[in-house]
Amino acid sequence: MEEAVFIDGVRTPNGRAHKDKGWFRNLRPDELLTYVYQGIFERNKKVKPEDLDGVLVGCANISGMQNDIGRLGWLASGLPVTVGTNTITNQCPSGMSATMHAARAIMTGQADIMLAAGVEDMEKVPMGANMNFPPRILKYWNGADLPMGPTAEKVAEVYKIAREDMENMAIWSNKKAYEAQQAGKFKNEIIPVKGVDDNGAEMLVDKDQWVRSKSEPEKMKAMTSSFKPNGVVTAATSSPLTQGAAALLLMSRKKADQLGLEYHYKFSYGVLAGCDPTVMGIGPVPACQKLFQKTGLSAADIGPVELNEAFASQALACIRELKLDNENAPFKRVNVWGGALALGHPLGQSGARIIVTLLNVLKTDFPNEKYGLASLCGAFGNAAALLVEKVK
Repeated sequence: MEEAVFIDGVRTPNGRAHKDKGWFRNLRPDELLTYVYQGIFERNKKVKPEDLDGVLVGCANISGMQNDIGRLGWLASGLPVTVGTNTITNQCPSGMSATMHAARAIMTGQADIMLAAGVEDMEKVPMGANMNFPPRILKYWNGADLPMGPTAEKVAEVYKIAREDMENMAIWSNKKAYEAQQAGKFKNEIIPVKGVDDNGAEMLVDKDQWVRSKSEPEKMKAMTSSFKPNGVVTAATSSPLTQGAAALLLMSRKKADQLGLEYHYKFSYGVLAGCDPTVMGIGPVPACQKLFQKTGLSAADIGPVELNEAFASQALACIRELKLDNENAPFKRVNVWGGALALGHPLGQSGARIIVTLLNVLKTDFPNEKYGLASLCGAFGNAAALLVEKVK
């Protein structure tokens, strides 16, 4: 088998998905993809767009502006029509699935150079837009239990996650994201994007919009749940609606050496998994367990972990069930630069974004670790986990 190495990974900042206050409210999702495509090729001049064997783009809601975003976003970027594209969807893990499929094409020798991406605009294509559920699903599941908010409440109840613990995690996530932002740790992965401020004036956006410089615990305690009477999950402990894109350049090690390119990490292993859709947030548990079983590794063998924080309840449940870190923040290796509670969660982008961040966290903060792990849950019980390995 060939080795599939990561040459580079970039992302846009994550903007607020708001028609009046979002920094990217005047941009389309295909335009966000153009920024990351341009960033990849500008930073890796030995790789030409026409050299790619394929472009795989993950997106959760492939309707409206995101209809076949893989192909249409590529063409709208003015890139070569000869390069094959594929839009991939399995809800939040879509960007990670795109990365796994790209790596496997390289490992089997069917491709030399692949681009894997993820994108989502949760303002212009709202969550669940134009979705038509099969009526037969109601034979097996209560439709009221399937939306994301109720699943987060159920996870909190089933796994006994206290509201205080969730709020503590949200505070920690913002604290670490703000510290990383101030220290310039995201500079290597973020491609600045021309957006607009609250007043509509043009500005260059080079940081994530939602990160808070300080948290207000008392305000958090006073918030009520939108999902359940007397519920424990609030906006403060939920990932905010966002817009963003990310892309990863993967290559066979042989081809990278031939081109004289630098690399440090490779795709090691990846799995998809499923779980009860009414507790979809615990998806990383079966996904990581499956990955550990197939690789012979355990949580103790892993260095840093990027775990998507769709909700604090599900992230804490996964951390505890998998014994990835402490029972609650502060964490030593999970989301050390903050997570989606602070950075945002553009659905189809997040699976790619957490891999981009993981590669930078490994290189910067955990240079001696052999493995890094990325995992996330997805609507309707989708889940994925991906292992990154240091190249010898």
